[in-house]
Amino acid sequence: MIIFLKKYKSKIALMVFICVLVCTVSCLLDFKTVEKQKMPGLEKKSVFMAAENTVAKNTDKAVNEPKLHAVSAALYDADDETFIYGRNMRDSMANASTTKLLTCIVALEKADINDMVTVSQNAASQPEVKLGLVAGNSYNMKDLLYGMMLESFNDCAYAIAEHVGGSTEGFAKLMNEKANEIGCLGTYFITPNGLDAENDISFHHSTAGDLCVIMSYCAWKSPKSTQFLEITQTMKYTFETKEGQMVFSNHNRLLTETDYCISGKTGFTTKAGYCYVAAVEKDGRRMCLSLLGCGWPNNKNYKWADAKSLVEYAVSDAAGDSYCDVACVTAQQTGDTQNTINLKYIENNKKNKKICKNFLKNFTINIGNFF
Repeated sequence: MIIFLKKYKSKIALMVFICVLVCTVSCLLDFKTVEKQKMPGLEKKSVFMAAENTVAKNTDKAVNEPKLHAVSAALYDADDETFIYGRNMRDSMANASTTKLLTCIVALEKADINDMVTVSQNAASQPEVKLGLVAGNSYNMKDLLYGMMLESFNDCAYAIAEHVGGSTEGFAKLMNEKANEIGCLGTYFITPNGLDAENDISFHHSTAGDLCVIMSYCAWKSPKSTQFLEITQTMKYTFETKEGQMVFSNHNRLLTETDYCISGKTGFTTKAGYCYVAAVEKDGRRMCLSLLGCGWPNNKNYKWADAKSLVEYAVSDAAGDSYCDVACVTAQQTGDTQNTINLKYIENNKKNKKICKNFLKNFTINIGNFF
């Protein structure tokens, strides 16, 4: 009997040792990532399961990050739906006339581009920059869209919004519904032109990350993307009104200064600073970039330099290490860099731990039954 017990005790000890070793290694690997962070916000199902503020896998890579003026910025791969780079990309910020990207696509999807729009006194009284619409007069929706996107006319944005939504409040509801539909949970719009506003719920804002997703939708994913690109790529647009001939010029300099920009929208308010969102196609890749708080007067050209820096970074070797797949979320920011935690890896660890736990449980029961 003693020999029998000794024989089986040695086997039991070996099996327990192996199982404990596996579980210990799994826990140690997981500890380095999970225990450092509680990973806030994982309950939110949005495109930002892909990335948090600054996407960076190691401090060596951070040295090669683009040097930007923008307070908040994001660089997004529209095909993979992943963020290549981000700086404070989930911070809620005023975003000025970049709002008109969503105004434009919602109007294209909800109304006929050939509709005639009657201008209200509210729309006509919008502050500069404006076309000078006359209350009571009717204008073609297409002409108003060109005025809004090329010259950023505020009165055009209000006239469009009131026509499509019945009121600016009704149109804001449509905008926010569209933003949520495409996964932008950090966006809350009040005005169709992006002028600073606040109500009982919040202030008019978006995030650099959300604006990239909005641009991606406008440029490539909306059923009205072709019309959107046709409008935003036009360098000059002319139409006739009762007040005479109107000529609009496109203010997106990257369209002429580069061979990769296919769409974009600038913006500025005192609160937002200079802002810019663009869609680019380079080296077979479709990407979006956004810049918020990119300088204040007299630094309106910072946005062009920052935009080019982001595109250069996207095709550089440094960016190759920064990709974060859809099941990847970053930890809280430490300095200018953050560690990334792969949710697939964590999920596998959880499965491994569960297997070990069940094994030990069953093993204990079987041993108990054996004796």
